[in-house]
Amino acid sequence: MEKENLSQRTADTLRALIEDGQYQCGDKLPNENDLSDQLGISRTTLREAIRTLTSEGLLLVKRGRGTFVNEQMNRYIEGSIDMQEFADMKVTLRDLYEARIIFEPEAAALACKRATDEEIEEIIKLGEECQRLLKKNPEGKHRIQSESKFHGAILKASHNVFLSRFMPMLTETIEKTFALNINLDVIAEDAYKDHIMIMNFLKRRDAEALKSAVTIHLHHAMWNEQLPWEE
Repeated sequence: MEKENLSQRTADTLRALIEDGQYQCGDKLPNENDLSDQLGISRTTLREAIRTLTSEGLLLVKRGRGTFVNEQMNRYIEGSIDMQEFADMKVTLRDLYEARIIFEPEAAALACKRATDEEIEEIIKLGEECQRLLKKNPEGKHRIQSESKFHGAILKASHNVFLSRFMPMLTETIEKTFALNINLDVIAEDAYKDHIMIMNFLKRRDAEALKSAVTIHLHHAMWNEQLPWEE
């Protein structure tokens, strides 16, 4: 357990360094020996932390080249999108949301039953930070990252190794939602209300209610994005 906590704390430290701008999108992290010495940890702990951040989509490991801060978020937010790419992205985003609707409500229900009190406390903390950033700047990069962390923490608390591997899908859905830039103010308004429901039901460990709240949250996003829905 102590080893797991240390790797998680290391992942949190690396995440903070990235969010604070010490490592920018596209930057290569120092080599394993240097970074583990810098952080005062073993290489095994560092590898576990990197695996965690890779599963979240924050880091990208390129075999033979090293570990890099993922550039996808900047490309979606700052890059220009032509009309064909726009249409293709809407279809891809619909498929991503459909997939999330299939697995995420069930994962949230498992989290209700299996999460430790400490994990629920951490999820609520991440949710409150997401709410703060929603009010401050609903279209900002940090708000996007906070949304991913909040929902990702719920997935992780399901204590199902397979479900936790869906983190990159979750991150990609959030990034593409902001890249399309459709009804972001309405999405933010609905998300704020939905997050309140999600956190309240999680605190009460009401699995069925939480499952419904997550389903509603994902449907709100699909409706507001005006995504093509096929029966």
